[in-house]
Amino acid sequence: MTIETLSSKEVYRNRWMTVREDAIRRQDGTSGIYGVVDKPDFALVIPYDNGAFHLVEQYRYPVKGRYLEFPQGSWEEQADAPPETVAAGELQEETGLVAGRMTYLGHILTAPGYSTQGMHVFLAEELSPGPQRLTPEEGDLVVTRVTVEEFEALVLGGRIKDASSISAYGLLRMKKRLP
Repeated sequence: MTIETLSSKEVYRNRWMTVREDAIRRQDGTSGIYGVVDKPDFALVIPYDNGAFHLVEQYRYPVKGRYLEFPQGSWEEQADAPPETVAAGELQEETGLVAGRMTYLGHILTAPGYSTQGMHVFLAEELSPGPQRLTPEEGDLVVTRVTVEEFEALVLGGRIKDASSISAYGLLRMKKRLP
């Protein structure tokens, strides 16, 4: 099925995203609109060593709650930075960890029904500690280490609700056997 874009107008912009409204024509000739959130892709890192993950917990303003998730982010000021560079940077920034080995697991669309954003998923292993470099938005960030079994229990218990973290974990489980 194809949908023809008749016109497009920007309705909102900030440094993290643009929202646009597109007038469209469907294949059957009917018209409609799409609201689209344009956001750059981000990198998500799964820090894994000795049977455990390193998660971050922070307050997420839109949902008014603190949740655990894998380190993730984008660099608005360097939108053309390679995903592996962003992944390594986000890992060190949020956790203080440096990976001796980074493995690319794949690209996942995060919400293709309304957003252009996707995520590049990396597995970080052979981890060594270093200093965190938190941004003002991450000032309340806490790092927690959990086993694979604890991770799954936290998902089932509603402490991990981040779709990006859960889908990245699913991708990891399909690509690598965890002890």
